[in-house]
Amino acid sequence: MTKIKCLYLCFLFLGIGMQQSYSQTYKFRTSGFSVLERNEKGKWGKWSDLNLVNILVTLDTDKNRFLIYSRNIQLYEILTYQPESESETDLVYSFICRDNDGVDCTVSIITRKKQDNRKQLYITYPNHVIVYNIFTM
Repeated sequence: MTKIKCLYLCFLFLGIGMQQSYSQTYKFRTSGFSVLERNEKGKWGKWSDLNLVNILVTLDTDKNRFLIYSRNIQLYEILTYQPESESETDLVYSFICRDNDGVDCTVSIITRKKQDNRKQLYITYPNHVIVYNIFTM
């Protein structure tokens, strides 16, 4: 009887481990963020000062969403996966998303090739842009 329980537990742990290995969840940490806004004339202003923050960000491709665990949790439902784009300086993965309030935006993960592969997360709305400096966990 104990051999059967032991065998059952082994298969249970193997099953849980295999399930997690196929999950497509990517975790990032932020190190800072900044905001850019349009003024009343429709022109872009200047980036705000970089605020240092340590926030968990997850990209869950199984559930088609980004979660940013700031004071107010930000949920971005992925509507469309855009094709990867690459230039001499950047590698960009973009997603058309809908936020908690039902507003559409573009979320992009950009790798800055000429800046030691620094990663940034951009959340772009028509009238403002939020950028987080991120690193992979």
